[in-house]
Amino acid sequence: MSANEFELLGALQQALGDQLVLTGERIPTKARSDSSRTGHHLPKIYIRPRSVEDISRALRVCNNHRGSTVVQGGMTGLAGGANPDREDVVIAMDLLSGVEEIDIAAGTMTVLAGTILEVAQKAAEQAGFLLPIDLGARGSCQIGGNLATNAGGIRVISHGVTRDNVLGLEAVLADGTVISSLNRMQKNNTGYDLKQLFIGSEGTLGIITRAVLKLKPLPVHRATALCGVSCYEEVVALLRRARKSLMGLSAFELMWETFFRFSREAEHLKAFEADYPYTVIIEQSGETVSLEEFLGTMFEEGLVADALIAQSEKERDRFWKIREGLSLGKLPHLIEYDVSLPIGVLDLYAKEVTAALATEFPGIHVSVFGHVADSNIHLCISAGQIDVSAKHRINAIIYERVAQHQGAISAEHGIGLLKRDYLAYSRSPEELELMRRIKQALDPHCILNPGRVI
Repeated sequence: MSANEFELLGALQQALGDQLVLTGERIPTKARSDSSRTGHHLPKIYIRPRSVEDISRALRVCNNHRGSTVVQGGMTGLAGGANPDREDVVIAMDLLSGVEEIDIAAGTMTVLAGTILEVAQKAAEQAGFLLPIDLGARGSCQIGGNLATNAGGIRVISHGVTRDNVLGLEAVLADGTVISSLNRMQKNNTGYDLKQLFIGSEGTLGIITRAVLKLKPLPVHRATALCGVSCYEEVVALLRRARKSLMGLSAFELMWETFFRFSREAEHLKAFEADYPYTVIIEQSGETVSLEEFLGTMFEEGLVADALIAQSEKERDRFWKIREGLSLGKLPHLIEYDVSLPIGVLDLYAKEVTAALATEFPGIHVSVFGHVADSNIHLCISAGQIDVSAKHRINAIIYERVAQHQGAISAEHGIGLLKRDYLAYSRSPEELELMRRIKQALDPHCILNPGRVI
């Protein structure tokens, strides 16, 4: 350690105590990388705060010593945003967890940032509510990370992205100042909406420590169906009809054939007798026109070629197990992309990218699936062991075509380190400059997640 690093470590130990400030072999190996598997280094110092005051003291010390600080939550991110360098200080949020309050009258939940999403969901359910935020990583991702990346997920069609479900939050600035804006009202028109500065900022403007989240009534009815569809135009028509006819439409998830077949076979699950170019999961929470009646009409009109309606929770879980595609993680050197484009060009984009990749990388595996109703698809690519130049070429194929179709290079996973150099494909020079000015105002010494986003 350099003299400055010794001073920083000593100041942190004095402010927080040896029990919360870990070094050397006490630092867990999980601190190397998020789920992108692109991080390679353990940080110099690893802090496990137990309170907001601990975080405030830690940041005050780091700011005074110009110590770069990386925030780590559930480590489920795919943009490298939580990956530390050797000289970094990591602030791990896992001990700052718990549901502090559920307001039955207002339908809100106040929760600490380190709380696992599924823990918060179950607490809401026990109180008779639905927490609308829902992701495939619900069992390990944390609320703070969901907010910091403005996570999307599978319920956006009915409940919006994460920021749409937040009423208030608390955050700690780079200099240790605690900004507590824990609003609990639906209507509050008193100046700048400060929470939106931090939601989606990926920890570059402040560390989110608490949030007030909206809750919805717990649905008393849920129906789920798996539908085979013959062409993309019929997928779009089916979505339009479902939005019009199905009250409580809560999910509309599309799987292209390669993804569906790979995931189904890897999980040893059966579905239709025939293969279809597109498979859709439709889920309805609440009932006016029943899902069965709706699908009967769609079958008669030719928009659905085949359909299976879940007859039990076990069968519903089987449908979603295919969609979650966890078996893709077994593919060697998997690269995952998360893009957003206008609904009308999603299939065209998927075909263009798949063809371009297959031409330059024979034998490449490309799986495509996504939320479609909110313009978001995911691409999972396995080209084997490739060098850095080949990885850059794959990135260029993915992102240049996003720019051509006026889309966004990240729909819900954030920018982090891995997409930073491509942000200009989706943001203008004026927008990027404004982001830099906001960063400079709130973090003038650039200690918070330096190098992320901008």
